Amino acid sequence: MRDEVDGLIEAWRAERPDVDVTPLEVFSRVSRLARHLDRARRTVFTEHSLETWEFDVLAELRRSGPPYELSPGRLLRATLVTSGTMTNRVDRLAAAGLVRRRPDPADKRGVLVRLTEKGTERIDAALASLVRYEESLLAPMADEDRAQLASLLRSLLAPLDREPSGPQG
Repeated sequence: MRDEVDGLIEAWRAERPDVDVTPLEVFSRVSRLARHLDRARRTVFTEHSLETWEFDVLAELRRSGPPYELSPGRLLRATLVTSGTMTNRVDRLAAAGLVRRRPDPADKRGVLVRLTEKGTERIDAALASLVRYEESLLAPMADEDRAQLASLLRSLLAPLDREPSGPQG
């Protein structure tokens, strides 16, 4: 079975035989897969009237467990955005009725962001659709191959996730 990357690799090897393009065999496929998944995820989220960033914030709240409430600082660390961006996002989610703010009883100056019932319903439905779609993508793979792929990707990703600001160079 051939894919688009096979053609790219062949062309690079013909044009630049002096360069070992072997890493492109992995990373070009990962990059193309990421673009396909991003496009598909946006489609799934749109079906549930969500933007990708809305899904990310609501999912972080939902995964936090009852009472599905976090500080804006915790949300921004989890979603890797600035405080100004998070404030804007929480404002928009609150205006849509998906979250609400409440004073933080442990910090008189702070607030907590809590998932509303409407927000919970929206994120649960979007997650179910997303998992169904992604399961369909994995359906042709045997369980052992899925587990091996997940393990291999983890071994590649884990060191990158530990880097504070990405690769240094």
